[in-house]
Amino acid sequence: MRCDAASSWLCGRHVTVSTAMPNAGTSSFFLCRPTVSCCTNTPNPLKRRYSSSSHAPEVVRRWIQSDHPLASQDRFTVASYNILGDRNAFRHRDLYGNVPFMYLKWDRRKRVICDELAAWNSDIVCLQEVDKYLELADILAKLGYAGSYKRRTGDTVDGCATFWKSHNFRLLEEESIEFKGYGLRDNVAQLSVFEMHKDKSRKLVIGNIHVLYRPSRGEVKLGQIRFLISRAQTLSEKWGNAPVVLCGDFNCTPQSAIYKFLSTSELNIMSYDRTELSGQRSCHPAQVLGVKQRMSSPLSLIDGLLKHNWTDEEVRVANGNSGSHSVVHPLKLNSAYATVQGSTATRGSSGEPLATSYHSKFLGTVDYLWYSDGLVPTGVMDTVPLDTLQRIGSLPCKKVGSDHLALVSEFAFTPGTKEGNNTTASTTENSLPALS
Repeated sequence: MRCDAASSWLCGRHVTVSTAMPNAGTSSFFLCRPTVSCCTNTPNPLKRRYSSSSHAPEVVRRWIQSDHPLASQDRFTVASYNILGDRNAFRHRDLYGNVPFMYLKWDRRKRVICDELAAWNSDIVCLQEVDKYLELADILAKLGYAGSYKRRTGDTVDGCATFWKSHNFRLLEEESIEFKGYGLRDNVAQLSVFEMHKDKSRKLVIGNIHVLYRPSRGEVKLGQIRFLISRAQTLSEKWGNAPVVLCGDFNCTPQSAIYKFLSTSELNIMSYDRTELSGQRSCHPAQVLGVKQRMSSPLSLIDGLLKHNWTDEEVRVANGNSGSHSVVHPLKLNSAYATVQGSTATRGSSGEPLATSYHSKFLGTVDYLWYSDGLVPTGVMDTVPLDTLQRIGSLPCKKVGSDHLALVSEFAFTPGTKEGNNTTASTTENSLPALS
């Protein structure tokens, strides 16, 4: 077994299988996909020791396996990655003052990002901040992926893209969501229904979203997430109660009220200050890396309760109904990374990664892989320790093509998720490129 040098930074000695991708044309991509037998706890002897005289530290990511007793042999991998749009990288140049200019250039980042995706070799890939879809689609087609794309509305040029290995999955139905039509800004999302080629009884709903960034607009963030989950539930029921995986940049932290809403299915919004729902204001690198720990202030919660700080219109945007202060969603969701235990070097008290995004004004976690009943995560690609990120200084860097880290998880169907399908909906098979 070997691991190609171009991808060895991802796997060290922790990957047991490496396979050259056939029919890759002139693109030099190799797959280093970890198997369930890989070892994740032994030290990596190939990792350089960082010192002030050496180059930036290596970014080494390890596969963490979780042997779940209910897991079936029908498994698949999902990756979610905010790849940093080319336009955004230069439009917000102040966020990347510590990043050498060469690491921001799209031609270079495109190669690094595609090397990362090839190394993960995921069955399904959900990308956010995509403004060069056709370029990525052309490369990923050579790796066996079909795909679809939904651009944001308004003046923005990026959007969400979903890719899948066409020899493993067949697309049954897709739905694009333009939140603007529901008074929820110009963000978009995608929903896709797939079935496994090897077992047509295995169906799956995949959601891909980039939630509004603006920290002060918590009601819009809640509204977007609530609407996505509602549509995912509808598609799940239509296709025999197919399990759901929701991927994306949710622009909220694990300590936030919005995270609580996702994980518990309900939130009394009047208990919180609308402008603090996402938890993003407490994630400046100086705060995270300093002595002070990120904590929710009881005083701010009390202040929010006293002020309420919610108009009837803001309640309606968050809830869809101005007559109720409780926002609910119909799915029981769990986070793949919070479910599969990691080390204290990479995980916080919630079990989530300490950081999935890093630039000069933010260091923290906003990206997640949420899953519903019928699935269980059997492994995740762990993220990067904070001390390593601190020594790098900011993302992107030499071996990471974005200011986010990709999240990758393997899922298995649990017993009882094989359901009959009585729907008469027509089926389609998409090939690259598909635009909407």
